[in-house]
Amino acid sequence: MVRAGKMGYDMIRRPLGTTGVAVSPLGLGTVKLGRNQQVKYPRGFAIPDDDQVSDLLTLAWDLGINFIDTAPAYGSSEQRLGQLLPHRGDWVVMTKVGEIFENGRSRFDFSAQHTRQSVENSLKTLKRDELDVVLVHSDGRDMEIIHHTAVLETLDKLKQLGMIRAYGMSTKTVEGGLWIVENADVVMATYNLETEVELPVIERADELHRGVVIKKGLQSGHAASVEDAFKQVLTQPGVSSMIVGTINPEHLRANVEICDCLLAAGV
Repeated sequence: MVRAGKMGYDMIRRPLGTTGVAVSPLGLGTVKLGRNQQVKYPRGFAIPDDDQVSDLLTLAWDLGINFIDTAPAYGSSEQRLGQLLPHRGDWVVMTKVGEIFENGRSRFDFSAQHTRQSVENSLKTLKRDELDVVLVHSDGRDMEIIHHTAVLETLDKLKQLGMIRAYGMSTKTVEGGLWIVENADVVMATYNLETEVELPVIERADELHRGVVIKKGLQSGHAASVEDAFKQVLTQPGVSSMIVGTINPEHLRANVEICDCLLAAGV
């Protein structure tokens, strides 16, 4: 499925596994819309005002992007998306559960009660009747979370209730990633020019037709070559989308141009 952006870009949609939704190969990460503490970018930044956020989201849409990544732990990101996201019903929105960011620090809660409350809060904050994708925000203890907490079981129940469409985990280990692709809908994995350790997760997901979303594809802004990074990620079979966070319109345009060239070459 192809939708031409208003600015002349054709952003081909890729299936997000078997979830029934299709996403742009480039997704917009939104941590910078609501949080500038305890982040790993090379330079500090000011959180943009409402007009800047609105303009950025409109530009992303016009360039053909339909996929947004957010989380309750991203400060005011969810709230701002709920208020400012244009064409709200046409976006695929992915959010998370498990991590809470308060007073400049993260803490984690994978209980059934917190998971359900977090999903209910995200539905209300994002002003949506259903969440497209909800991922567990792992603290690094993937297998402990999978086997000894109620978070995934709770997300499965919420899926059956129609509150979410698909669920999975933003994993930190190969073992955890493999378990997720064999038992859930979507995995968010790290893959970039410096780190290929999670490639077996992507390959297994491709075999099972699970959704794969790549994080840190540009190494949180430290990639030596943006073009090579995009090529590596987007040419890897099984990858549905690569999330890149930016609040700079020119960076967004440049990223889309790189993706457009890759897609035009038949990636």
